[in-house]
Amino acid sequence: MSVPARLGIVTLGVTDLAVSTAFYEALGWERCSSTQPGVIAWFRTADTHLGLFPFHELAADANLPGERGTGFGGITLAINVDGADEVEPALAAAVDAGGKLLKPATQTEWGGTSGYVADPDGYPWEIAHNPFFPIDDEGRLHIP
Repeated sequence: MSVPARLGIVTLGVTDLAVSTAFYEALGWERCSSTQPGVIAWFRTADTHLGLFPFHELAADANLPGERGTGFGGITLAINVDGADEVEPALAAAVDAGGKLLKPATQTEWGGTSGYVADPDGYPWEIAHNPFFPIDDEGRLHIP
């Protein structure tokens, strides 16, 4: 048997579920009706779903130690936008929602524009425009 090459859910372990839920709502993301206040929050994205779950409970569920590390955790999440001129306003909107700017919109060596913002728990989100990765009419990213 092979493992399907698809990403259905990304779940983030969060320190304060209410604060993190408010952040993603402030970005304008659609919260799913399956959200259970105080337990778990679900958000619909173009290609997958984002779950927010208390950090220690998520660590226990995965049978991992429940200590938060410091510094880079080895993962970034990315949102690709339709045009280079959309990167800076998206970063600003994330900061206005309670995020922290990590890197301003910058021209990249690969011909795009990219910047980073951290959510309330420090998860780094790249907001980028890559002219080689088109976004279709339904908002789905296509990487050749």
